[in-house]
Amino acid sequence: MKKIMLIAALVGTLASCTSTEKGTAIGAASGAVIGGAVTNSWGGAAVGAVGGGLIGAAIGESQKHRGYCVYRDRYGRTYEARCR
Repeated sequence: MKKIMLIAALVGTLASCTSTEKGTAIGAASGAVIGGAVTNSWGGAAVGAVGGGLIGAAIGESQKHRGYCVYRDRYGRTYEARCR
């Protein structure tokens, strides 16, 4: 029962976050679990949390502009427009 209440509280706190914040939280948690399991140490879990958080933030940031793609014009400049 305690586990269910803990999971419900964690899901409730993520409900009001932006996609970048959600990606960071999920990435950091996943990275900590994987890093701790692979290295069997707190240091590995910390490194995994940092790495997972950075990757999760990048993925969350990319979800802000759904339906838009990044294009490059003939002069090498990048711009965003609706995906074709």
